Amino acid sequence: MLLVVDNGSVYTPSLLNCMNELHANYEHYTVSDLNMSSLDKYSAFILSGRRKNDPYMNAANSKIIKHALRKEEPLLGICYGAEILALTLGGTLQKMTSSRQGLYQIEIKNDNPLINGKIQVFESHSYMISKLDSSFKILASSSQCKFEFFCIENQNIFGTQFHPEMSQDGKTLLKNFISIQ
Repeated sequence: MLLVVDNGSVYTPSLLNCMNELHANYEHYTVSDLNMSSLDKYSAFILSGRRKNDPYMNAANSKIIKHALRKEEPLLGICYGAEILALTLGGTLQKMTSSRQGLYQIEIKNDNPLINGKIQVFESHSYMISKLDSSFKILASSSQCKFEFFCIENQNIFGTQFHPEMSQDGKTLLKNFISIQ
């Protein structure tokens, strides 16, 4: 079963609607309502975006990431979820000179099981990942964000700086993520 972790993003209702449209077998919890001792019952994880920084939220999401790595289970970090994935594994963030909001086209440069080619994505963020650990492979970049889409080599652990739940191409990415669990 897939666990969708709600970190308080305004886009989480769209993510949950997408999960329902895709007939995903999932449960969702806010990070504060999640029983962290029950992670073993899940076979895959999606970490949503967020609205505000919270130390408990950061620690809980890092624990989920480490669990997915240890168990070799699929994980998709969306926006904040991608940022905490990068931070948990030695990456860094930086504030952008201007926020990025709206639909943008990016090109996937490396093959992966989720999506390929030129895709339209929805972005809504004012921070970006500025450094990734060498265990990551960059799948797509843009003029504004070097790490739009990335994965851990040889594992089904992915991060998207964009919100896939907010575009048709992104929904295809989510459909494909659900199919790999």
